[in-house]
Amino acid sequence: MVTSNKSAAQKRRALQQAAARSRLIGGLLRRVFGVEQLRPGQRKVIDSVLEGHNTLAIMPTGSGKSLCYQIPASILPGTTVVVSPLISLMQDQLEKLEEIGIRAAQVNSSLPRAEELEALESIRARSSDIVFCTPERLAVPEFLALLQDTQIDLVVIDEAHCISQWGHDFRPAYLGIGAAVAALGRPPVLALTATATADVVADIGQQLGVADLNVINTGIYRPNLHYRVEQSTNPDEKQQQALQLVQRTPGVGIVYAATVKAAEEMHALLERAGESVALYHGKLAAQQRRDNQELFMSGERRVMVATNAFGMGIDKPDVRFVIHLQVPANLEAYYQESGRAGRDGEDADCTLLYNQQDKRLQQFFLVKHYPEANELKAVYDAACALGADGPFSFDKLKSTLDGVAAGKLQVCLKLLKDGKLMKQNRRMAWQTAAAPAAGQFDRLAQLYADKQERDREALEQMVGYAQSGYCRWKLLLDYFDDAAPGFERCCQCDNCLAPPQVELEPGEAFAPAPVPAPAHDTPPPAHIAVGSRVKVPKFDIGTVLSVAGDRVTIEFPENTTKTFMAEFVEPA
Repeated sequence: MVTSNKSAAQKRRALQQAAARSRLIGGLLRRVFGVEQLRPGQRKVIDSVLEGHNTLAIMPTGSGKSLCYQIPASILPGTTVVVSPLISLMQDQLEKLEEIGIRAAQVNSSLPRAEELEALESIRARSSDIVFCTPERLAVPEFLALLQDTQIDLVVIDEAHCISQWGHDFRPAYLGIGAAVAALGRPPVLALTATATADVVADIGQQLGVADLNVINTGIYRPNLHYRVEQSTNPDEKQQQALQLVQRTPGVGIVYAATVKAAEEMHALLERAGESVALYHGKLAAQQRRDNQELFMSGERRVMVATNAFGMGIDKPDVRFVIHLQVPANLEAYYQESGRAGRDGEDADCTLLYNQQDKRLQQFFLVKHYPEANELKAVYDAACALGADGPFSFDKLKSTLDGVAAGKLQVCLKLLKDGKLMKQNRRMAWQTAAAPAAGQFDRLAQLYADKQERDREALEQMVGYAQSGYCRWKLLLDYFDDAAPGFERCCQCDNCLAPPQVELEPGEAFAPAPVPAPAHDTPPPAHIAVGSRVKVPKFDIGTVLSVAGDRVTIEFPENTTKTFMAEFVEPA
């Protein structure tokens, strides 16, 4: 009886706490943030954080991820640290928070010295509810020591896919976040991202050293985004297609190019055509990038032509179209970039202009020089030499390794740390931890050889999307393992509106070899015969492999095989 009464009392107390939290959150929403109601998933994330759980929130662009940490930061007694890769986004968030009376500070390399000292003092005085910093700054021992003297109740990692070696935008600077969280005494973590495959989810937890990650996935499906692919035969045709799309599509838009040269050429073409257009890429001066971004964000320019350097953290809700001049490296990147359209919930078009030569460009980008066994050994040997005098800093190690880039050194150190050969202390200083076993450097290097193979597979899946005749949303949802039971088509993409490819019944497979057509089927036209060269709208020229009634299986370049209804197949 005592146990029963105790259990009932605990339930009542839990209900009372939940009701009190609801009233508190509701009051904050209306009074401080000017919001009447939370969106789907936001409340789950906020509750998870306030209950002290390590949380990974996978929420599509425009779903209000910022509120998921701003509400808890307004309730928790201590400081919330927000790690973000974008200085411009920090400034934007800071200004919005100050407008509604939430105390915040930012610490990054763009600040004048006087402003930086003021921000550091506000952290020291515990007068900031939210502190924004870059992953690079979080790894600075002096800054970390300052945070260690502060009550940190929550660490937020924005764009959390950047921490994963399997993520589409892996950044070495993120590799130190796990060690920094440990040095801060492991406060609860909230990781935020718009996309994450199962591999990326698992790796985020591993890199952060968090075993009990509460994953809240609100789904990637956004029915207001209408996807389509237009085939092109050469770069000039592609530019004209893009120009026509921009001219006939009303509203604000972004045109993504895979290279600086392609972006500059497209920008010049649109400018000559009288379009209101801005340009953004990594080779522009920082001030010019900021100015061009402001022209677009303020509405003074209708179209932004950019490389993938533009976009992360861009909060412009009225983008009506996104055009890609080339295929991105993978579907995660494509979803992230195309998802910058339609953040206001209104209809928007996402168009990929595809030519088979695009794949070669991305293959060139994929040839990255990841650490090899001899490089890992060189870093370890240098660490052993420095370690004779005690723990040492990252910068000191880098100064002894002539010509090794900071990013590569960060990856080497993380591999050596994962292999238990090196470790970090609470001051983020490094020291050797063990002697290597035979062949250990080779085994550690193989991890990144595996990553290159995964990158190649991801590119093949991106190309498969571009060449497919199936529902675009169905392909994306299947890739992210996010399709709802029974979902087969969005009824809005190009392939749903004009399907060129045969749909299969569950369990049905296409015949791999020619079979006689049933008597009731109409014989295929004379130009469709095994071995003949044919073409299909939106696809390249291919060779007929088999004919089964009104179904024609065709092999295209790059060993891609597809089956179509005969009526879509034309002589080459």
